[in-house]
Amino acid sequence: MKVTERGQVTLPKWLREKHGIDSSTEVEFIEKSGQIIVVKKRAVSSLARFRGIAKVETLPSQTDDFLSLIRDGEENEIGS
Repeated sequence: MKVTERGQVTLPKWLREKHGIDSSTEVEFIEKSGQIIVVKKRAVSSLARFRGIAKVETLPSQTDDFLSLIRDGEENEIGS
C-alpha cells in the first residue's frame, strides 16, 4: 500500500467490511515499538459527549430546559 503525497492511505475494502469501518468511522494512530497501529475509536453516545458540560447538580426534567442548558451552557438553576 502506498502513501499519497498528502499522507493518505486507502484501507482495503475487505478490511473495512470485516471491521465495520465506513466514512463516519474515526480511527486513531498509535506508535508502539517502532510500528504504527491503526485503531478504530470506540463509539461515544451523543449524550456522553455532553457529560461534564452542565454545571448543575441535577439535570432538568423538561426537554426544553435540558436543551437550553446544553445550548447556552447556563450554570444557573433552570425552570425557576
